[in-house]
Amino acid sequence: MEIYGFSFSTLEWIILSTLLAAFVYQIYFYTRYIQGVLRYKRKIKKNKITFQQELQPVSVIICAKNEAENLRKYLPFILQQDYPDYEVIVINDGSTDETDILLRDLSSDNARLRTTFVPVGANNISTKKLGLTLGIKASKFDILLFTDADCMPEDKTWINRMMRNFNNETAFVLGYGAYFHKKGFLNRLITYDTLFNGLQYMGMALAHKPYMGIGRNLAYRKDVFFKQKGFADNLKLNSGDDDLMVNHAATAKNTRVEIAPDSLTWSEPNSTFKGWLFQKQRHLAASKYYKFSSKFRLGFEPLTRAWFYIAFAAAMIIGMINFNFIVIGIAAAFFIVRFATQLIIFNRSAHYFGDRKHFFWLLLFDIFLPLLSLYILLFSKKGRNKNWK
Repeated sequence: MEIYGFSFSTLEWIILSTLLAAFVYQIYFYTRYIQGVLRYKRKIKKNKITFQQELQPVSVIICAKNEAENLRKYLPFILQQDYPDYEVIVINDGSTDETDILLRDLSSDNARLRTTFVPVGANNISTKKLGLTLGIKASKFDILLFTDADCMPEDKTWINRMMRNFNNETAFVLGYGAYFHKKGFLNRLITYDTLFNGLQYMGMALAHKPYMGIGRNLAYRKDVFFKQKGFADNLKLNSGDDDLMVNHAATAKNTRVEIAPDSLTWSEPNSTFKGWLFQKQRHLAASKYYKFSSKFRLGFEPLTRAWFYIAFAAAMIIGMINFNFIVIGIAAAFFIVRFATQLIIFNRSAHYFGDRKHFFWLLLFDIFLPLLSLYILLFSKKGRNKNWK
């Protein structure tokens, strides 16, 4: 077969066509979704996005299980927010450490802080869902802002940034939760995975296809919770208190995204691969209950990613076997353009958020993480019904 004077065998033509198709979708995915935060940033800079000047009262809700040390470090940052009208509700989820004593001491010095508790020995699969339900029912205000006990807001303007998005149509505001940077391979893996997932769910929401949020930095209206009958649909899971709520109730019109760098929260990352793997197992177990449209979009990207790498390897091998350097050159060009696109979009986004940049590690993680997720989905059942920590 000859095209523009270049001769290809039928097999070479099939492989290159397959590679091209995967390449086109991958470029589309990165420029359409992963780049969404950077496009939104430019719109904000050009004053094309309107925010609310009148800020509504909000209840900040935190569920804590044996988190005395983290509460001691990070809760003061939440209690000292520069925001006119808010309360902080901390739910002690059956803690056996000094959480109860610490909360009593802090609440005596701060009128904003209110506490409730889940009894030790509660039998729910996810006592966190029970704790959050208690906190939501105890809240005084109609807007709820969620974070975790091990989270530190980037700035005193965190609540302000999230709340400025609540107009009459807004039901959900999705924020980004990063992890503190530590030394070592595991932390690089965690920070890459977190930023990629964050850019993906924020980018899809900005493209009017919201599918998830994270409990480390998420806000929604109380009536949404009750319309969804709370966590009734996913009580059998020990996860899903955040992403399934968004997936089932968020729409193109009722969801906004907050991307300001001072709207971030920072959390303590897992220090062991086993702990991080269990966290991914919990998240992927919940993803099975996403709407079909969400599962299709989320599944098609890693499928075309695998398709791209397999076709690229096949093109390089067949090109070398046939001494066809045109095939090798075309395959290499596709690979370089895709990798350059990834590097530019990913690292510019990382720079904007003050997160960790990745270079050649990006290529390794780009291949490894979908394989790990596939393994978890197909073979891993361990820990799916364990209670949360």
